Amino acid sequence: MSSQDPTLPAASASQRAMVIIALACVLALLYFGREVLVPIILALFLSLLMAPWVRLYRRIGFGHGASVMIAVVALVVVVTGMTGMLGSQVVHVARSLPQYEATIHTKVQSLRAETLGRLDMLQGELGKVIDESGQGTAPASAGTAASFGTPPYLTNAPVAPKPAQAATKSTSAPVGVITRVLSTAWVPLETAGIVLVVLIFVLLEHESLRDRFIRLAGGADLRATTAAINDAGERLSRFFISTFSVNFGVGVAIWLGLTVIGVPSALLWGLLTAAMRFVPYVGVWLVAAVVSLFAAAVAPGWSLLLMTVVLYLVVEIIVSQLIEPFLYGHTTGLSPLAVVVAAIFWSGLWGPIGLLMSTPLTLCLVVAGRHVKALDLLNILLGDTPALTIPQRVYQRALSGDAGEILSEARDFLKRKSFAAYCDGVLLPALQLARIDLAGGAISSEQQMLVKRAIVTVVETLDSHESKWTRWRRRTSVLESVSIGRSLRQHREDAFGRWQGPLAVQPCSVVLCIGLGSVANDLATELLTRILRDLHIDARHLSVEDFLAFDAQQHPELTPNAVSMVYVVSTDPTKERGAFDDAVTLAHSRIPQACIVGVCFPEPLATTDTPLPVNAEVNEIVNSLEQAAQQAIARFPEGGSLPDVPGRSPPISA
Repeated sequence: MSSQDPTLPAASASQRAMVIIALACVLALLYFGREVLVPIILALFLSLLMAPWVRLYRRIGFGHGASVMIAVVALVVVVTGMTGMLGSQVVHVARSLPQYEATIHTKVQSLRAETLGRLDMLQGELGKVIDESGQGTAPASAGTAASFGTPPYLTNAPVAPKPAQAATKSTSAPVGVITRVLSTAWVPLETAGIVLVVLIFVLLEHESLRDRFIRLAGGADLRATTAAINDAGERLSRFFISTFSVNFGVGVAIWLGLTVIGVPSALLWGLLTAAMRFVPYVGVWLVAAVVSLFAAAVAPGWSLLLMTVVLYLVVEIIVSQLIEPFLYGHTTGLSPLAVVVAAIFWSGLWGPIGLLMSTPLTLCLVVAGRHVKALDLLNILLGDTPALTIPQRVYQRALSGDAGEILSEARDFLKRKSFAAYCDGVLLPALQLARIDLAGGAISSEQQMLVKRAIVTVVETLDSHESKWTRWRRRTSVLESVSIGRSLRQHREDAFGRWQGPLAVQPCSVVLCIGLGSVANDLATELLTRILRDLHIDARHLSVEDFLAFDAQQHPELTPNAVSMVYVVSTDPTKERGAFDDAVTLAHSRIPQACIVGVCFPEPLATTDTPLPVNAEVNEIVNSLEQAAQQAIARFPEGGSLPDVPGRSPPISA
């Protein structure tokens, strides 16, 4: 039996209280210290984006300080240029909006005619019907109708003039204007200045900061800390570079597309699209909505609006479904739900800057969870790595009786590997988990039946050798007193007879698979039999008792030397050594010309290799169903012959 992980002691009430208090303190520090933390975190992330450029300049021949200054100056020039370009475009759009007032008014009237106008018409027709039936009431007064009517800006009624207000002094002193401009721009300029200063020092002392962090966090375990830092740095660098490249390409594509279809200020919308695409999932569509409204306002018809929507749909679908998976796939290692939740969480703490940094911040938490055991919860909750292994998922679904989900995952697995590999790597380890729980009394008899029926359904459905009408005819008649392997074998005996096929066959065309009698052995032997029959090899599942039953009867139609190979299956070679040797001796005495292959499975959850039995009468020893299938393929390179059954599906390759 495999060794199991030691059970962790349950946390006491005081420990849980301390964890809650610590989390509350961390959240309070993140929220109230955002004015200091946001510039520092932003500078650290920018350093990861700039580090490859610094290394490039150093390889060219510049010194470390000069490389840092060139990279920072280039960053400042690019950001300043884009900000100035964006500001000029915004001013241009704001100045051009009045000339689109007539178009906006016309389209609002058109929309009103198609919506509220039709509703008014329907209301009038309904009023006529009610009046003709004599159930109507007196028509509402004009004042009442007006009180519940449409807003003035959606009607043609003249708007009441507003009372004249006293003219105020609109001009202000130049000093006041400069003061208002500086007060508005001071906060972003201050943040940008702090980020720039911190960025310079982080790049200058990159190696020193890394060593200090290793000394602080790693202590004596330098290997694990270095691996964690390298993992986080590589993931974040790939994320920033690939995301920046993709978003820049999307912005260029939108700019060119809008220019071609004739939307004014296409450069502005391209820049906004590239910037807002850093906001997960919703950013690009917010810009698309604004651009679509702008396109509807500037053109008399609706064609420009439709072309704008189609442009955004086509570009985003191509990028998200083709380019991004091909370029960097699952670079972040975050689940989609974690990205959405992280965006909500960090935007609630730090506002728009937190929304932009939500993905890299969450990625840092996931990397920490992968390398720090105490933070493994973060990796489980936020990472895209499956929380359960495939065998664990199969066992969990079988406990719930959900054979359909097991089949869905099995078909995905079989697209990449063989049915023998699925049995070795998934099905048998899952049943090993069931054996452990059964030995410990952790599952009830009802759960045992659910597992049994689910596994029988999965094996029968995946077996291409049997016809669907045969499976349907005997469906779910699983006897509680019979093991899974015996149940599956019984199904084949119902279709092919007591000996699972005719006895008059070609010489050396039959392969016998002998189990040692336990539940695990019966199932493994039956799986091997079905794998070989899928290879169109006449394999038959027998037990030691079947030899005695066979000798008790006369079989004049039996073909001499019909058996070519004999597989003796043992799922616990150490405990079943005596039974294994007895079965080998029996097979060798009855069928001396056959090649005897021992299938001795190592325990799936064991930490050390299981010693395999050594028997002089055994020709080969294999330790998996896939290796056993390869032995049969080597002996029957073109397949064997199987008894014909009406409606049988064609065999599949293993």
